Amino acid sequence: MRRSTFLLSLLVLFVSVGTCLSQQEYVSRYSTFTAFSYFSTPSMNLAQRGFDADFGVNLRSWLTLGGDFSYGKGGTSLLSSSLSPSVQAKLAPFLHYLPPGTMLAVPYSASTYTYEAGPQFNYRKMKKVTLFVRPALGALHMNMTANPDPRLAPLLTQLLGSMSKSDTVVFYGFGGGVTWEATPHFGIRVATDVVHYDVFSNLLNGGRNTVRVTVGTKYSFGRNILAK
Repeated sequence: MRRSTFLLSLLVLFVSVGTCLSQQEYVSRYSTFTAFSYFSTPSMNLAQRGFDADFGVNLRSWLTLGGDFSYGKGGTSLLSSSLSPSVQAKLAPFLHYLPPGTMLAVPYSASTYTYEAGPQFNYRKMKKVTLFVRPALGALHMNMTANPDPRLAPLLTQLLGSMSKSDTVVFYGFGGGVTWEATPHFGIRVATDVVHYDVFSNLLNGGRNTVRVTVGTKYSFGRNILAK
């Protein structure tokens, strides 16, 4: 608790001091962002690493419109408790052969692609720092390949039809972050997005929440939209 209070106090102090400084005087029309990305989906015990890229057009100093693409890959084990009730019912006769309390775990690998477009709202009252928030709305495509014990392969083929599955769904949520404006054309950005989606709805037991963290560089170009 003390640590959280201390960090919050530092953040408030940082923003307060920064607000007293002169605001930004140069905002380029266009910006690009490339970054390392990390996806975390706790309900699937899944962590994925990859990259993120976006492009934005600054219509106003406070408003940016743009698009975003990201990719992540990782692997873990899918537990029987994460499956839909109908799939669990099909598995039930076979689970009797496992020790009591044991859950079936099937190793798998997954690749996730996201496509997103929309507005971003910026706060530029600090000369070297830009804060921003944005809604997150787009499409998510996931490929998943099971790598089961060979003894379980016939059963899973019967249940799934194939060891590889893919699905595309809509996601929604929100995000935000901070950019250190090292120069008018170059910066370092950290951003976080939290989204919800319902992928493989015929296999899994409900929607999922994923947190994406991106860290990378921003490059800006074009005319200064603040110039009169």
